[in-house]
Amino acid sequence: MLVLKDLIVSHGQEDVLRSVNLTVEEGELVVLLGANGAGKSTLFHTLSGLVRPTSGELSFKGNSLKGRSPSQIVRDGIVQCAEGRMLFDQMSVHDNLKMGAFTYKRNKKELMRQLDYVYTLFPDLVEKCHSPAGSLSGGQQQMVAIGRALMAKPKLLLLDEPSLGLAPLIVEQMFSIIKEINKEGVTVLLAEQNAYAALSVSTRGYVLEGGRLNVEGTKEELLQNEEIRKAYIGA
Repeated sequence: MLVLKDLIVSHGQEDVLRSVNLTVEEGELVVLLGANGAGKSTLFHTLSGLVRPTSGELSFKGNSLKGRSPSQIVRDGIVQCAEGRMLFDQMSVHDNLKMGAFTYKRNKKELMRQLDYVYTLFPDLVEKCHSPAGSLSGGQQQMVAIGRALMAKPKLLLLDEPSLGLAPLIVEQMFSIIKEINKEGVTVLLAEQNAYAALSVSTRGYVLEGGRLNVEGTKEELLQNEEIRKAYIGA
């Protein structure tokens, strides 16, 4: 579904991503591990059309992403749930969710069908639907952020640090929902520092360090890799 070949992304004179080669097959849940500053968000912003690559190839379902605008990429089926949630705090939960449906906002029937799906997936949001998004707990805000991305009906969902700042119990709930989203047919590329939680729901993963993909493998291989355990999981 997704192919990156020799991807280089530069900020000024510095290469932030260096010859990245990555593939995601349709139906997979792939995790991208890496510390802060490793280049995970830059990679996602490049896939979303917010950052232009210096060189290399990016293709989605056999078609090049080069030159595609962010809105065209969303219409193609790549949708990002950004790090930090990026909600409209003063707007209601319901209106935040509707913002994700901009590609079909005049199709009221489809809009209501997708809203029903999101509220079924996140029942905690039903009673909060008219509350300002900024008034919700961190976990509920993350539900709104993921729900808004799902409103765009993604084929490939990019999740950037969805567990950031959440309590352990909420993290467990969040990853359970992400696994369910994947089971329902949405391919997921998940950027995370919480390696153990991410690998527990993934099919395989990559490790991004200093802008390079240094390690890749199945979740079992990554969990058993001593260096990865020390760096991301602990003894």
